[in-house]
Amino acid sequence: MAIPTVKGIIMTSSFQASIQLKVRDYECDMQGIVNNAVYQNYLEHARHEYLLERGLDFAEITRAGVHLVVIRAEIDYKKSLKSGDQFKVISCLERVSRLKFMFRQKIVSLDGDQTHIGACVFCASLNDKGRPASFAAIEALL
Repeated sequence: MAIPTVKGIIMTSSFQASIQLKVRDYECDMQGIVNNAVYQNYLEHARHEYLLERGLDFAEITRAGVHLVVIRAEIDYKKSLKSGDQFKVISCLERVSRLKFMFRQKIVSLDGDQTHIGACVFCASLNDKGRPASFAAIEALL
């Protein structure tokens, strides 16, 4: 199976979740734009919200001994955000293999006319011993 990449990211899942955020001053670097690492925080927050919308609480999943971990992240930076900019993060979930799944994510302007980020974030579920394990609740979402 070919590994999907973020070039020309297309949201293919039937269920998409979207959250709206606003850039805070302290998230910007000396150039006045959002620091590249901050985008990962936006994407992670959106993934947690996606799970909540589907009835899964990340903290409860972890307490139950299932560890959902990022194993790879691909990000295409297309247009910088600046302090005060409002935007939305759109997320969908796809299967990559029996034990891996991927969030396709985009950060776009509120009107959807401008894409700021395209991302593919690959994840897996691990048991308490750090071994890959199938997680039925995620399986049900795929």
